[in-house]
This record gives sequence, C-alpha cells and structure tokens, in this order.
Amino acid sequence: METINIIRTAVTLLSFFMFVGIVIWAWSSRNRQQFEEAAQLPFEQD
Repeated sequence: METINIIRTAVTLLSFFMFVGIVIWAWSSRNRQQFEEAAQLPFEQD
C-alpha cells in the first residue's frame, strides 16, 4: 500500500512542476513577440 502512495505523490509533484514550468514559459518576455503575433492572426485581413 505504501508504494501506491509514493507513486501518487510523485505524479502529483511532477504535474505541479510541469504546470509551473508551462506558466513560466507562457509569461516569459522572450516569447512575448510570438504570442502577440499569434493573438493578432484572427484579425488579419486576407
């Protein structure tokens, strides 16, 4: 029974760190220009 709790804890921690990594990546200033361009795509005229 102890093994399943260790696996659950590991998966929870891995998921949390992946979430934090995605948030940091999305809010980084290095990607801002790409995201701004992607945000304007629906408004561009053909």
